[in-house]
Amino acid sequence: MAASTRAQVLSLYRILMKESKKFPSYNYRTYALRRVQDAFRANRSVEDPKMVEQLLNQGRDNLDIIRRQRAPQCECQRRRA
Repeated sequence: MAASTRAQVLSLYRILMKESKKFPSYNYRTYALRRVQDAFRANRSVEDPKMVEQLLNQGRDNLDIIRRQRAPQCECQRRRA
């Protein structure tokens, strides 16, 4: 795996984990974290550049889904942050 591809994969992993931790419900949060970890572990040995790119696109799609499914913050929570 090229260094830039490795950096992209690690960056996507970190972002997915960070976004998954933002679910307010414990059950959704642990499920999302486990799914991210399991998916990355299952595809750890993939070397084919086309397959890596396909998996990166799938991960980005999943990131969009996670961001849409999280509950939006109310105004009072936004002001405190």
